[in-house]
Formats: sequence, C-alpha cells, structure tokens
Amino acid sequence: MTQTFAPDADMPAAAPAVSVRLADYGFEPDGEALVALLDAYARDPMGGGQPLEDAVRQRLVPALDAVPGAFSLLAFDGDEPVGLANCFTGFSTFAARPLINIHDVAVKPTARGRGVGRALMRAVEQEARARGACKITLEVLGGNEPAKALYASLGYGNYALDPEKGTAQFWEKKL
Repeated sequence: MTQTFAPDADMPAAAPAVSVRLADYGFEPDGEALVALLDAYARDPMGGGQPLEDAVRQRLVPALDAVPGAFSLLAFDGDEPVGLANCFTGFSTFAARPLINIHDVAVKPTARGRGVGRALMRAVEQEARARGACKITLEVLGGNEPAKALYASLGYGNYALDPEKGTAQFWEKKL
C-alpha cells in the first residue's frame, strides 16, 4: 500500500506531496527509518525528551514484527522518511469488531507544518477501514495543541459513553 497525499489547501504552495506506505519490518531500510523517527520523537519534549535506549533500538523492530496486529506507516518526502505512525489492532467488545489504536505519531521536526501528520492520519484511517475496524483510538498530551488541533480537524474527540458520566481518561501503572 502506497498512497500519495497532496497538501491541503491551507498548506503552503511549495509543500510537496507526501507518500505513505505500510512499513515492512523485514526490510532493513524501513526498520532503520522507523527507529530513527521514533528516536527523534522520544527526544522531543512531547515524547519525553530522552533518546531511546540502545537495547530498545535493537529490539524494537523485531518486537513489533512479533506482535499480532501491529503495523507501522511511514511517510516520505521523496525518498526521505519524514513521519511515522505505530498502530496496534485491538478489539471493541461493544461493537464485536476490531479497533485500531494509534500508539505513536511522529513527524520529523524539519517536516512539521507540511501536512505529514495529516497524511499519516488519513493513511491510518484507510488501513483501519480495510481491516474492518469500528474505530480508531489515540492518546495525546493535553499541552500538545498542534496535535490536538489536527486530530479535532479530522473528527477525533474525547471519548464518552454518557457525557453526564464524563470522558474517558488514560491511566497507567509502570511495571
């Protein structure tokens, strides 16, 4: 699957078309691009501000390949990898269908503001539909206003079964 997404009308006229395709975990250049893009994201304040540990860099791609339902999308400006979305297939018991969780969305700092994130999100939606998913979920930091604006413009919002009961919260317990 390779899709080319033209820049949106609100993008600068010089913004190039971005191609997005599924990463092949067995293809070394894809694995290298995935690790480099995720490391750049990890180093960003929105990704925690720390580089990936060497051990994580070494085992990341084989580990992703071993997870059933995992897939990654790579965005390219020409031959240059500029964006990444790591996704996992889950299951909605209320819909009795698969769902797709976007775990990471990363855009190289030099490529931000050029429609790369939007192209990745469109490609995730296309892949989710192809997999028969009933919905796409993601998490976003409360202070990441550019990401929140992008997601909202694409129809994402807080999850609530009953607005009177409040919206869902994402919690964690580190092990």
